[in-house]
Amino acid sequence: MLTKNDIHEFLESNGIRHDDKVTVHAALRAVGPIEGGADGLIDAMISYLDKGLLIIPTHTWDEVGRDHPYYDVRSSVPCIGTLSKVAAFRKDGVRSLHPTHSVTVFGEGAAEFVKGEEKCASPAPVNSCLSRLYEERGKVLLIGVGHERNTYLHSVDERLAIPDRLNPNPFVITITDYDGNALQTPPFRTHYTVHSDTCVSEYYPNYKEAFEYTGCVKYAKLGDALVYICDAAGMTDTLKKIWARADHDLCIRKEEIPREYYADEV
Repeated sequence: MLTKNDIHEFLESNGIRHDDKVTVHAALRAVGPIEGGADGLIDAMISYLDKGLLIIPTHTWDEVGRDHPYYDVRSSVPCIGTLSKVAAFRKDGVRSLHPTHSVTVFGEGAAEFVKGEEKCASPAPVNSCLSRLYEERGKVLLIGVGHERNTYLHSVDERLAIPDRLNPNPFVITITDYDGNALQTPPFRTHYTVHSDTCVSEYYPNYKEAFEYTGCVKYAKLGDALVYICDAAGMTDTLKKIWARADHDLCIRKEEIPREYYADEV
């Protein structure tokens, strides 16, 4: 069974600092037994990141949309797994007011970090919690999942203004905050890619070889799970190179990205 000490040793041995800002996506079943379950994993990471922040996505994009444009930070249940569902309602975390892509943040400064998310007009705009991992030199841990669950990459799409990523027909979402107040978002544009048969995130694994080449993603094991240890700034900078050279949309089907798009030597 994975213990708190095991988790601390994993983080330390893989270059995670005590003051890092770390986002975690996890398939707990892939890890195997954890002392304390989902809460035990969260507790261990909080205690290690004693000078940083633990950021757990608590997304509701599958429940909050044009047909049901309502998000209640106190009760809207995440649609992305056990870790998220546990994190969303812990009393020691601060859940953001982003209506479709909220995060729950643990650590000193959490309330300040999530401030203003209710003003987001898309899933991951510049200056949102996810996007700011670039400026904050944050890390993304994908535990037992791959880049298809790497929500941070949506923020890179928005930062680089990749075409055909947001629905051209916006709508307004009503947010209920912690005090029961009703807030209105700006006209909100959800993810939408007309030329893809599914969400573009399903094709983010196309980037895997490029990320390995540039060294911004490394691998380790936590329990039984393979973990992608991702540097947010490094992934962003790699994708800046790729998209500056790309002549078509690289994430609407499974395809190999030419090495000359991201390698320094041509």
